[in-house]
Amino acid sequence: MRLLILVGCVLIAGALSAQEKVTFNGYIKDSLTGETLIGANLNVRAESKGIVSNQYGFFSITLQKGRYTFLCSFVGYQPKEITVGLEAGDVTQNILLLPNSAYIENVTVTTRKRENNVKAAQMGKIELSIATAKALPAFLGEVDILKTLQLMPGVRNAGEGNAGFYVRGGGPDQNLILLDDAVVYNTGHLFGFFSIFNSDAIKNVSLIKGGMPAQYGGRISSVVDVAMKEGNQNKTQVDAGIGLIASRFSIQGPLKKNKASYMISARRTYIDALMKPAIKKTSEYYGSGYYFYDLNAKMNYQFSEKDKLFLSGYFGRDKFNFNNAKRSFKTEIPWGNSTATLRWNHVFNKKLFANTSLVYNDYNFSLDGLQNNFHLNLSSGIKDLTGKTDFDFYPSPEHKLKFGFQYTFHTFLPNVLNGNQDSVVFAPNNATKKFANEYALYLQDDWELSSKLKLNLGLRYSLFQQVGKYTLYTRDASGNKLDSVQYAKGQTVQSYGGIEPRATLRYTLNETESIKAAVTRNLQYIHLVTNAGSTLPTDLWVPSTIRVKPQLSWQYALGYFKNFEDGMYETSVELYYKTMENQIEYREGYTPSLKDPEEEFVFGKGWSYGAEFFVNKVKGRLTGWVGYTLSWTWRKFPQLNDGLRYPSRYDRRHDLSVVGAYELNKKWKLSSVFTYGTGNATSLPERFYFVGGVLTQEYSRINAYRMKSYHRMDVSATYTPTPKKQRKYTANWVFSIYNVYSRANPYFIYYDQEGSASAGTLKVSAKQVSLFPIIPAVTWNVHF
Repeated sequence: MRLLILVGCVLIAGALSAQEKVTFNGYIKDSLTGETLIGANLNVRAESKGIVSNQYGFFSITLQKGRYTFLCSFVGYQPKEITVGLEAGDVTQNILLLPNSAYIENVTVTTRKRENNVKAAQMGKIELSIATAKALPAFLGEVDILKTLQLMPGVRNAGEGNAGFYVRGGGPDQNLILLDDAVVYNTGHLFGFFSIFNSDAIKNVSLIKGGMPAQYGGRISSVVDVAMKEGNQNKTQVDAGIGLIASRFSIQGPLKKNKASYMISARRTYIDALMKPAIKKTSEYYGSGYYFYDLNAKMNYQFSEKDKLFLSGYFGRDKFNFNNAKRSFKTEIPWGNSTATLRWNHVFNKKLFANTSLVYNDYNFSLDGLQNNFHLNLSSGIKDLTGKTDFDFYPSPEHKLKFGFQYTFHTFLPNVLNGNQDSVVFAPNNATKKFANEYALYLQDDWELSSKLKLNLGLRYSLFQQVGKYTLYTRDASGNKLDSVQYAKGQTVQSYGGIEPRATLRYTLNETESIKAAVTRNLQYIHLVTNAGSTLPTDLWVPSTIRVKPQLSWQYALGYFKNFEDGMYETSVELYYKTMENQIEYREGYTPSLKDPEEEFVFGKGWSYGAEFFVNKVKGRLTGWVGYTLSWTWRKFPQLNDGLRYPSRYDRRHDLSVVGAYELNKKWKLSSVFTYGTGNATSLPERFYFVGGVLTQEYSRINAYRMKSYHRMDVSATYTPTPKKQRKYTANWVFSIYNVYSRANPYFIYYDQEGSASAGTLKVSAKQVSLFPIIPAVTWNVHF
């Protein structure tokens, strides 16, 4: 209530103070497609005032009556100056920017200095251009925005070819990944080697790794906010590509010009088709195979100048089949994500913008196996229903307020097993379905105190309730059930909640350099249960319960930002320290079972600290960046490792990425990526001995050893032939080589036995498994 009263007072004060002023508002759009531009800058010439367009391209700025010249700019677009007369009253006007790709010959393009990295209060935020991701070498020719984010300082990969990522010492479940407001719980195709994000369907990607704004919550490490394209409002557009293992097709265009548009994008692999010649009908493995596909779709309709409706969705599936005729064994493993988002944008007045969303998302995994006359089915998943409303209020150029609320109903399905043998059907009582309510209310203010000092202050309150229908069991030391408590449908089992303050400060030293600091407190109520170092389809999501407390994190960050050579080079140094409470691991000696997973957990704490260095060249024929991270990540559990601290599986002392793109001429563009990282921490056997004639291993302390360091170089060349005048399409060829010098990077280590123990010739040796040698790929892209 206090928060709502405060918001009301601010609204009233803003309305009163605006009586002598006028407002300029509208949308910033791509002039060719009509797509709104997220995070575009609108600055008042000759003054230090300005505004940034919101997540839907809307802007509003209130000034004294007069005539003003504005400069509008956005990365990848030609800056535009417009003069607007605000003498008579409020003005509503859309601003159209021309993309750089549309420039014609003999036109001189001038770009203003890029200052947003220095001037913005937000720190630890990375805006990823889809064009940048497409220009870099891609694994097997498949452009992957998550792999591109892994090249940024503070973000490390999960392993060879994996789409999972870890931010500042956090686990994969600590990243909030949104696709048009829908949470994505599993981001991987092909067991994590590709991400689910089809670059042809994506408009904007932003990563926030420090100083998380109050509008985001539910995770303690980072936010990846992905927005899908809305569709070309002016003409029908087709994009397609044929790659080494997959093809894709996208179409977008107007349903009603300047009123409604649509976008549909599909992708499918043909790994199964490529494998068929190798698996003949006479083979015992006939019928085995793998493929994945995904579909993105979006449409929008503008009912009036104040109302716009969006409907978007994603559907993706992986399917793995394995057959063994000799053993009469068949298995089918499908898994995937589905999301649907209905959004309504409404402009209440020149200063107040609102977005209301209804969101559905689910992730499910199942395994269906058959051997002789024995049939088994195992399934798990998570499903959410969410309603949320966000408001953007612009009382003055010095303040931009954002506030809103959200409700989510969670359904967790960690394990369900059933099956039959002959005519006997069995369904053990192991369905541990759980339900939860999650609420959030927030307020934040982007406040420019002066030309030098800017604050982003936020306050978020969250509440999480585990609710019935649920049965809580009490067990003895052997795991036998002693007693139980029944909770009715909707009855509260356990509640958690708390205040999550967020603050970021920017102090400008001069036009080209600034200092920023941030502190954030985050609560996380859902957890990923995994035995592996990367996100796999078998991983389980579980809620906070009576046994499982929410994760809690405090993060402190300090950064220095400096631009050189008229904005050609952007540089930064960021220091961070993060504490993490109520971390979860499996107990020692855990083996998978049908028991409720939370009965197998142990709890501890973690902390991470480090320094991130970034140099980014943004102008000229040669562009790219160098990112380096020096970091430490620790875990400490009373019931693990004799209570001693140990390096987390996400710990990487040194992490280096060197990225370059060079425009050789109008036809050829070259790019390369080099990555280096300290080897992953791992536990290895230190002693071998016989117990009852069986060779037994005694392991080291947790993560006491490290694998060899990881390094790799990829290169690519894009050839764009000069289009013929009579053709209505353009095309290009992308040639890439993954792992140019065929580095055998370690994936895991196992121990092999040679000889005989009875003969005294037994030898045990460690052997390394590596996945990918040098891999060339070629992709053909076409645009209509």
